[in-house]
Amino acid sequence: MTILDKFAHLRATYGSLQAMGQDPFSVRFDKVVSPNEAMLNGRRVILLGTNNYLGLTFDESCIASAVEAVREAGTGTTGSRIANGTYGSHAELERRLADFYGRRSAMVFTTGYQANLGILSTVAGPDDHILIDADSHASIYDGCRLGSAKVTRFRHNDPDDLARRLRRMKDLPGNKLIVVEGIYSMLGDAAPLKEFVEVKREWGGFLLVDEAHSMGVLGAKGRGLAEQVGVEADVDFIVGTFSKSLGAVGGYCVSDLPDFDVLRVACRPYMFTASLPPSVIASVTQALTRVEQDTGLRQRLAFNAHRLYHGLQREGFIVGPQPNPIVSIRLPSLETAITFWNALLESGVYLNLALPPATPDNFPLLRSSVSAAHTTEQIDQVISVFASIGRSLGVIEPEVVAAE
Repeated sequence: MTILDKFAHLRATYGSLQAMGQDPFSVRFDKVVSPNEAMLNGRRVILLGTNNYLGLTFDESCIASAVEAVREAGTGTTGSRIANGTYGSHAELERRLADFYGRRSAMVFTTGYQANLGILSTVAGPDDHILIDADSHASIYDGCRLGSAKVTRFRHNDPDDLARRLRRMKDLPGNKLIVVEGIYSMLGDAAPLKEFVEVKREWGGFLLVDEAHSMGVLGAKGRGLAEQVGVEADVDFIVGTFSKSLGAVGGYCVSDLPDFDVLRVACRPYMFTASLPPSVIASVTQALTRVEQDTGLRQRLAFNAHRLYHGLQREGFIVGPQPNPIVSIRLPSLETAITFWNALLESGVYLNLALPPATPDNFPLLRSSVSAAHTTEQIDQVISVFASIGRSLGVIEPEVVAAE
């Protein structure tokens, strides 16, 4: 017996995955050549699983900003925000984020995961209650576990179930914090945020929206789902990440609560982690400028997302409920999903293989994340490859050939 024996079931599952071909953990790109292409085992592949929604990882202005920051300020801060890890550029990015959202305050974290971990574990205390959507991201679950508040799950995207649970809590002491996401990462479905806000207004509480997959994607100014549906004033905390639309790494939280800045000395994941290096802060600041100034990025992203979603749907695949930049198809079995994913990789298409128990309803998914950088030709090529493999595996009906 060793201390790692408890993971024997994971080792067995991973072994069965490896036995069927390549697996997501073994993919090593030779070189990423652009936001939408990479070299893998000497062959060019289309990148369709990177969350690089606006394609800014290779934006020349973002790269130039990062290079200049490295030369001027070095490669890292070597300290936490409260020690030696807050530079003028960190404070400037926080000001820019607050202005972007029209909020009083912003905090920058080292990762998006850490932002949820820090905020959720800190703002809700032992007498408080956190109510989370059942399909919440792992960082939300882990933030709840790290904290001391009582946690209640409500059914995914179900305002009525949230209302029922809040109704039962109406006489309980403590604050209630409702946590939802703008766009959910597996199926790409958006929260019914206006309805959740109505529940909040009726039963009270605070509302946190994780806009990780919707910042830069939704809304006239790219602020996310709350902007798009017109309920920003009802959202108390917005959490997001720099690792998707902004093409880098890091996370943030913005708020209008007057005492928000006290979290800088209360939030342990913020206080005891090294801060982001100046180069990342510089590239993110410039990426935020691109989001503000170039609405064409969101338009191209929406066009590509709709083209892929409806193209796969027309071929007969079971897709998610909405044509957002996350486009997933549901497959009937684990074996089919792994075989399909390997066939896609062999055909020059890289995307995400999502397996139970991390998927809604425990169905395996092939998860795509579309980019504004994808060309129409690439989207059409992906649809054609999907259709060919889907027919060969019996996932969709064979193509009907008209009689002469």
